[in-house]
Amino acid sequence: MTELSLVQAVNAALKHAMNEDVRVLVLGEDVGIDGGVFRATEGLFGIFGEQRVLDTPLAEASIAGVSIGLAAQGFRPVAEIQFTGFAYACIDQILNHASRLRARTRGRLTCPMVLRSPAGGGIKAVEHHSESPEAMFAHIPGVKVVMPSSPTRAYGLLLSAIRDPDPVVFLEPTRLYRAAREDVPDDGAGIPLGHCLTLRAGRDVTIVGWGAMVKEALEAADQLAAENVEAEVIDVATLKPLDSATILASVERTGRLVIVHEAPMTCGYGAEIAARVASRAMTSLLAPIERVTGYDTMMPYARMEAHYMPQVGAIVTAARRVMAFT
Repeated sequence: MTELSLVQAVNAALKHAMNEDVRVLVLGEDVGIDGGVFRATEGLFGIFGEQRVLDTPLAEASIAGVSIGLAAQGFRPVAEIQFTGFAYACIDQILNHASRLRARTRGRLTCPMVLRSPAGGGIKAVEHHSESPEAMFAHIPGVKVVMPSSPTRAYGLLLSAIRDPDPVVFLEPTRLYRAAREDVPDDGAGIPLGHCLTLRAGRDVTIVGWGAMVKEALEAADQLAAENVEAEVIDVATLKPLDSATILASVERTGRLVIVHEAPMTCGYGAEIAARVASRAMTSLLAPIERVTGYDTMMPYARMEAHYMPQVGAIVTAARRVMAFT
């Protein structure tokens, strides 16, 4: 067992998948000789060579399109989009082709591809480098959307994504790439997609988040514990398909829900969770659902970035508001 950062866990998962299945290919901008802009693919070119680790031109739509073609012909491509702000160019290919290939061919073809990309803010990057477009991809039928929150979960979820027979958009929280290290066994064990992960049990309020915001959710739970408030923290992990059952069961116990995400509030993925809870667990709610999110604006430049991103204090305040209802 080795202590790995999140980006190292991604690298380990890619290496394991490529060793166990010759159909797995890696492609993207600078993923080969340079090992990727964040070094997520470091060393793979030397091990597997240019036939399986392909440096591409700066052409995101083409990267997605080539991946779809490879997947349709039996390969399992893992495409890297260098920053998620450039993934918008891939939506045409993902929406019109990757997501529809199984239905279009009546099951004759599938599209076992993964589109990975660093996502979110917190690294003081420039424009287009700190986007959180998970709701856009989750809106596409036929596409799975995953966002890990720790090295262990990144390793297991990525392996399951690569092994999945359908397209998966795998968003990696940039802020967490080197924020912490964990013992990650390189044993090839996948974490099943489509399941929320309860990271902390509680009886008073449910806090739901994903990606980098799980860190703030857990820290908020620690602060609330000092106020004798037990917060249950749920990591969504797989946004699509959403494991509604775990969230609903938690809300039925606690009666209160706070949803946290970095993306803008309007039409953010938290709205989907809130709608499902309101429609299926309304009689369990003891207070209105709270959302703690980014603002309805673009991610600002470095000086204002921290102001934009949800902070632990905002989550604690939201939890206090729902606890004030009796």
